[in-house]
Amino acid sequence: MESSNQKVILPLLTKKNISLFIKREDEIHPFISGNKYRKLKYNLVEAKRLGCANLITFGGAYSNHIAATAYAGKMANLKTIGVVRGEELIDKWQENPTLKFAHDQGMAFKFVSRSWYREKHTEKVQNELKEEFGDFYSLPEGGTNELAVKGCEEILTKKDAFFDVICSCVGTGGTIAGISNSAKDHQKVIGFPALKGDFLKKDIRKFAVQNNWDLITDYHFGGYGKVDETLIHFMNNFKRETTIPLDPVYTGKMMFGLVDLIQNDYFKPNTKILAIHSGGLQGVLGMNLKLEKKNLPLLMV
Repeated sequence: MESSNQKVILPLLTKKNISLFIKREDEIHPFISGNKYRKLKYNLVEAKRLGCANLITFGGAYSNHIAATAYAGKMANLKTIGVVRGEELIDKWQENPTLKFAHDQGMAFKFVSRSWYREKHTEKVQNELKEEFGDFYSLPEGGTNELAVKGCEEILTKKDAFFDVICSCVGTGGTIAGISNSAKDHQKVIGFPALKGDFLKKDIRKFAVQNNWDLITDYHFGGYGKVDETLIHFMNNFKRETTIPLDPVYTGKMMFGLVDLIQNDYFKPNTKILAIHSGGLQGVLGMNLKLEKKNLPLLMV
Protein backbone atom coordinates (compact mmCIF):
# COMPACT_ATOMS: atom_id res chain seq x y z
CA MET A 1 0.00 0.00 0.00
CA GLU A 2 1.41 3.39 -1.03
CA SER A 3 0.71 6.70 0.69
CA SER A 4 0.75 10.16 -0.83
CA ASN A 5 3.35 12.87 -0.25
CA GLN A 6 1.77 16.19 0.73
CA LYS A 7 3.76 19.37 0.19
CA VAL A 8 3.98 21.65 3.22
CA ILE A 9 3.50 25.34 2.46
CA LEU A 10 4.89 27.66 5.15
CA PRO A 11 6.52 31.12 4.90
CA LEU A 12 9.57 29.77 6.75
CA LEU A 13 10.21 27.18 4.04
CA THR A 14 10.09 29.82 1.32
CA LYS A 15 12.38 32.09 3.31
CA LYS A 16 14.94 29.33 3.89
CA ASN A 17 14.52 27.82 0.41
CA ILE A 18 13.69 24.37 1.82
CA SER A 19 11.31 21.89 0.20
CA LEU A 20 9.30 19.87 2.76
CA PHE A 21 6.82 17.07 2.09
CA ILE A 22 5.01 14.81 4.54
CA LYS A 23 4.37 11.19 3.63
CA ARG A 24 0.79 10.67 4.79
CA GLU A 25 1.14 7.18 6.22
CA ASP A 26 -1.63 8.20 8.63
CA GLU A 27 -4.08 7.94 5.72
CA ILE A 28 -3.39 4.37 4.57
CA HIS A 29 -5.97 2.88 6.96
CA PRO A 30 -8.51 4.49 9.32
CA PHE A 31 -7.59 2.30 12.32
CA ILE A 32 -4.28 0.55 11.49
CA SER A 33 -2.53 3.66 10.25
CA GLY A 34 1.05 4.67 9.72
CA ASN A 35 3.89 2.52 10.94
CA LYS A 36 1.51 0.22 12.83
CA TYR A 37 0.10 -1.04 9.53
CA ARG A 38 3.65 -1.65 8.32
CA LYS A 39 4.77 -3.39 11.51
CA LEU A 40 1.74 -5.66 11.73
CA LYS A 41 1.59 -6.69 8.07
CA TYR A 42 4.12 -9.52 8.05
CA ASN A 43 3.63 -10.45 11.70
CA LEU A 44 -0.02 -11.26 11.00
CA VAL A 45 1.02 -13.37 8.01
CA GLU A 46 3.47 -15.26 10.23
CA ALA A 47 0.92 -15.77 13.01
CA LYS A 48 -1.51 -17.29 10.52
CA ARG A 49 1.25 -19.44 8.96
CA LEU A 50 2.10 -20.84 12.40
CA GLY A 51 -1.56 -21.60 13.05
CA CYS A 52 -1.75 -19.38 16.13
CA ALA A 53 -5.22 -18.47 17.34
CA ASN A 54 -4.07 -15.99 20.00
CA LEU A 55 -2.04 -12.82 19.56
CA ILE A 56 -0.54 -11.21 22.68
CA THR A 57 1.08 -7.81 22.80
CA PHE A 58 2.12 -5.18 25.34
CA GLY A 59 1.64 -1.47 25.86
CA GLY A 60 0.59 1.47 27.96
CA ALA A 61 -2.90 2.85 28.41
CA TYR A 62 -2.80 5.08 25.31
CA SER A 63 -0.73 2.80 23.08
CA ASN A 64 -1.24 3.19 19.32
CA HIS A 65 0.12 -0.33 19.00
CA ILE A 66 -2.53 -1.78 21.36
CA ALA A 67 -5.34 -0.11 19.39
CA ALA A 68 -3.99 -1.12 15.98
CA THR A 69 -3.28 -4.72 17.03
CA ALA A 70 -6.82 -5.10 18.35
CA TYR A 71 -8.35 -4.02 15.07
CA ALA A 72 -5.87 -5.94 12.88
CA GLY A 73 -6.39 -9.09 14.94
CA LYS A 74 -10.13 -8.83 14.50
CA MET A 75 -9.70 -8.51 10.72
CA ALA A 76 -7.39 -11.55 10.72
CA ASN A 77 -9.73 -13.63 12.92
CA LEU A 78 -7.17 -13.79 15.71
CA LYS A 79 -8.03 -13.44 19.39
CA THR A 80 -6.03 -10.54 20.79
CA ILE A 81 -4.81 -10.04 24.35
CA GLY A 82 -3.31 -6.77 25.52
CA VAL A 83 -0.97 -6.84 28.49
CA VAL A 84 -1.38 -3.30 29.77
CA ARG A 85 1.02 -1.48 32.09
CA GLY A 86 -0.76 -0.20 35.20
CA GLU A 87 -2.96 -2.17 37.62
CA GLU A 88 -4.83 1.03 38.53
CA LEU A 89 -6.66 0.78 35.19
CA ILE A 90 -8.50 -2.45 36.05
CA ASP A 91 -11.69 -0.69 37.19
CA LYS A 92 -11.58 2.36 34.92
CA TRP A 93 -10.34 1.27 31.50
CA GLN A 94 -13.77 2.17 30.07
CA GLU A 95 -12.86 5.84 30.59
CA ASN A 96 -9.82 5.46 28.34
CA PRO A 97 -10.65 5.95 24.61
CA THR A 98 -7.75 3.79 23.40
CA LEU A 99 -8.59 0.81 25.61
CA LYS A 100 -12.31 1.17 24.97
CA PHE A 101 -11.66 1.04 21.23
CA ALA A 102 -9.43 -2.02 21.62
CA HIS A 103 -12.04 -3.76 23.76
CA ASP A 104 -14.72 -3.00 21.17
CA GLN A 105 -12.58 -4.87 18.64
CA GLY A 106 -12.55 -7.93 20.89
CA MET A 107 -9.26 -7.48 22.73
CA ALA A 108 -9.02 -8.97 26.21
CA PHE A 109 -6.85 -7.19 28.77
CA LYS A 110 -4.40 -8.28 31.43
CA PHE A 111 -3.50 -5.32 33.65
CA VAL A 112 -0.16 -5.72 35.38
CA SER A 113 2.05 -3.81 37.79
CA ARG A 114 4.94 -1.76 36.43
CA SER A 115 7.46 -4.10 38.06
CA TRP A 116 5.82 -7.13 36.38
CA TYR A 117 5.72 -5.24 33.10
CA ARG A 118 9.46 -4.59 33.19
CA GLU A 119 9.99 -8.36 33.21
CA LYS A 120 7.53 -9.01 30.38
CA HIS A 121 9.98 -10.61 27.96
CA THR A 122 11.66 -12.94 30.46
CA GLU A 123 11.13 -16.68 30.16
CA LYS A 124 9.42 -16.74 33.56
CA VAL A 125 6.78 -14.20 32.53
CA GLN A 126 6.27 -15.74 29.11
CA ASN A 127 5.62 -19.09 30.78
CA GLU A 128 3.09 -17.46 33.10
CA LEU A 129 1.27 -16.06 30.08
CA LYS A 130 1.25 -19.48 28.39
CA GLU A 131 -0.26 -21.06 31.49
CA GLU A 132 -3.01 -18.42 31.49
CA PHE A 133 -3.74 -18.10 27.77
CA GLY A 134 -2.27 -21.19 26.09
CA ASP A 135 -0.09 -20.96 22.99
CA PHE A 136 0.13 -17.54 21.39
CA TYR A 137 2.01 -15.40 18.91
CA SER A 138 3.82 -12.68 20.85
CA LEU A 139 4.36 -9.16 19.57
CA PRO A 140 6.74 -6.95 21.58
CA GLU A 141 5.81 -3.53 22.93
CA GLY A 142 5.64 -1.12 20.01
CA GLY A 143 5.61 -4.07 17.62
CA THR A 144 9.27 -3.92 16.64
CA ASN A 145 10.90 -7.15 15.47
CA GLU A 146 12.49 -8.37 12.23
CA LEU A 147 9.14 -8.77 10.47
CA ALA A 148 8.06 -5.31 11.59
CA VAL A 149 11.25 -3.80 10.16
CA LYS A 150 10.61 -5.69 6.90
CA GLY A 151 7.22 -3.98 6.72
CA CYS A 152 8.72 -0.56 7.47
CA GLU A 153 11.19 -1.04 4.62
CA GLU A 154 8.18 -0.61 2.33
CA ILE A 155 7.42 2.94 3.54
CA LEU A 156 9.81 4.51 1.04
CA THR A 157 9.04 4.03 -2.67
CA LYS A 158 10.89 4.74 -5.90
CA LYS A 159 9.45 8.25 -6.16
CA ASP A 160 10.99 9.12 -2.78
CA ALA A 161 14.50 8.97 -4.24
CA PHE A 162 13.85 12.65 -5.06
CA PHE A 163 14.52 13.65 -1.44
CA ASP A 164 17.84 14.41 0.26
CA VAL A 165 16.71 13.91 3.87
CA ILE A 166 14.16 11.49 5.36
CA CYS A 167 12.82 12.29 8.84
CA SER A 168 11.15 9.80 11.16
CA CYS A 169 9.76 9.70 14.68
CA VAL A 170 11.47 7.16 16.94
CA GLY A 171 9.81 5.06 19.64
CA THR A 172 11.24 1.54 19.73
CA GLY A 173 13.43 2.07 16.64
CA GLY A 174 11.82 -0.33 14.16
CA THR A 175 10.46 2.32 11.82
CA ILE A 176 13.69 4.25 11.41
CA ALA A 177 15.59 0.98 10.94
CA GLY A 178 13.28 -0.03 8.09
CA ILE A 179 13.50 3.42 6.50
CA SER A 180 17.28 3.38 6.82
CA ASN A 181 17.48 -0.03 5.13
CA SER A 182 15.52 1.16 2.09
CA ALA A 183 16.98 4.67 1.79
CA LYS A 184 19.11 5.51 -1.24
CA ASP A 185 22.85 6.12 -1.02
CA HIS A 186 22.49 9.91 -1.28
CA GLN A 187 19.86 10.14 1.47
CA LYS A 188 20.37 11.00 5.13
CA VAL A 189 17.85 9.60 7.65
CA ILE A 190 17.18 11.64 10.80
CA GLY A 191 15.25 10.28 13.77
CA PHE A 192 13.45 12.30 16.44
CA PRO A 193 13.05 10.17 19.60
CA ALA A 194 9.97 10.63 21.78
CA LEU A 195 11.96 9.34 24.77
CA LYS A 196 14.82 10.86 26.72
CA GLY A 197 18.35 9.63 26.22
CA ASP A 198 20.61 8.22 23.54
CA PHE A 199 20.11 4.53 24.38
CA LEU A 200 17.96 3.86 21.30
CA LYS A 201 20.96 3.74 18.99
CA LYS A 202 21.87 0.27 20.26
CA ASP A 203 18.33 -1.01 19.55
CA ILE A 204 18.27 0.51 16.07
CA ARG A 205 21.62 -1.04 15.16
CA LYS A 206 20.10 -4.50 15.73
CA PHE A 207 18.00 -4.00 12.59
CA ALA A 208 19.57 -1.18 10.54
CA VAL A 209 22.02 -2.49 7.95
CA GLN A 210 23.18 0.95 6.77
CA ASN A 211 25.00 3.68 8.68
CA ASN A 212 23.02 6.48 7.03
CA TRP A 213 21.01 7.61 10.05
CA ASP A 214 21.36 9.70 13.17
CA LEU A 215 19.16 10.77 16.09
CA ILE A 216 18.43 14.29 17.26
CA THR A 217 17.45 13.98 20.91
CA ASP A 218 16.59 17.60 21.76
CA TYR A 219 12.85 17.53 21.13
CA HIS A 220 11.34 14.94 23.50
CA PHE A 221 9.60 17.61 25.66
CA GLY A 222 10.42 15.78 28.86
CA GLY A 223 9.95 12.22 27.69
CA TYR A 224 7.40 9.78 26.34
CA GLY A 225 3.83 11.08 26.36
CA LYS A 226 4.79 14.45 27.90
CA VAL A 227 3.71 17.72 26.31
CA ASP A 228 3.57 21.39 27.22
CA GLU A 229 1.75 24.48 25.98
CA THR A 230 4.53 25.28 23.50
CA LEU A 231 4.06 21.96 21.74
CA ILE A 232 0.25 22.20 21.87
CA HIS A 233 0.25 25.66 20.28
CA PHE A 234 2.71 24.52 17.63
CA MET A 235 0.58 21.50 16.69
CA ASN A 236 -2.63 23.51 16.52
CA ASN A 237 -1.00 26.24 14.43
CA PHE A 238 0.56 23.63 12.14
CA LYS A 239 -2.84 22.07 11.51
CA ARG A 240 -4.44 25.45 10.83
CA GLU A 241 -1.70 26.43 8.39
CA THR A 242 -1.25 23.10 6.58
CA THR A 243 -4.47 21.09 7.31
CA ILE A 244 -2.21 18.23 8.49
CA PRO A 245 -3.06 16.77 11.94
CA LEU A 246 -0.20 15.64 14.18
CA ASP A 247 -0.16 13.42 17.24
CA PRO A 248 1.31 14.65 20.55
CA VAL A 249 3.56 11.68 21.29
CA TYR A 250 5.46 11.28 18.03
CA THR A 251 4.76 13.37 14.92
CA GLY A 252 4.09 16.60 16.82
CA LYS A 253 7.54 16.46 18.40
CA MET A 254 9.21 15.46 15.13
CA MET A 255 7.65 18.37 13.23
CA PHE A 256 8.42 20.83 16.04
CA GLY A 257 12.05 19.72 15.93
CA LEU A 258 12.22 19.78 12.16
CA VAL A 259 10.77 23.30 11.90
CA ASP A 260 13.16 24.48 14.63
CA LEU A 261 16.13 23.01 12.76
CA ILE A 262 15.04 24.70 9.54
CA GLN A 263 14.63 28.00 11.41
CA ASN A 264 18.19 27.67 12.71
CA ASP A 265 19.73 26.84 9.30
CA TYR A 266 20.54 23.23 10.11
CA PHE A 267 19.85 22.34 6.46
CA LYS A 268 21.49 23.87 3.41
CA PRO A 269 19.29 25.90 1.02
CA ASN A 270 17.60 23.75 -1.66
CA THR A 271 17.47 20.71 0.63
CA LYS A 272 14.50 18.45 -0.15
CA ILE A 273 13.05 16.85 3.00
CA LEU A 274 10.49 14.08 3.41
CA ALA A 275 8.97 13.63 6.89
CA ILE A 276 7.15 10.36 7.60
CA HIS A 277 3.75 10.74 9.28
CA SER A 278 3.59 7.60 11.43
CA GLY A 279 -0.11 7.92 12.35
CA GLY A 280 -1.04 7.70 16.01
CA LEU A 281 -3.88 10.20 15.75
CA GLN A 282 -6.13 8.00 17.90
CA GLY A 283 -4.06 9.18 20.86
CA VAL A 284 -5.25 12.79 20.54
CA LEU A 285 -8.55 12.07 22.35
CA GLY A 286 -6.78 10.47 25.30
CA MET A 287 -4.25 13.29 25.50
CA ASN A 288 -7.03 15.87 25.52
CA LEU A 289 -8.59 14.14 28.53
CA LYS A 290 -5.28 14.53 30.37
CA LEU A 291 -4.85 18.14 29.24
CA GLU A 292 -8.37 19.01 30.35
CA LYS A 293 -7.65 17.74 33.86
CA LYS A 294 -4.56 19.96 33.97
CA ASN A 295 -6.47 23.01 32.63
CA LEU A 296 -4.17 23.16 29.60
CA PRO A 297 -5.21 24.07 26.04
CA LEU A 298 -6.65 21.19 24.02
CA LEU A 299 -5.38 19.79 20.74
CA MET A 300 -7.46 20.36 17.63
CA VAL A 301 -9.20 17.20 16.37
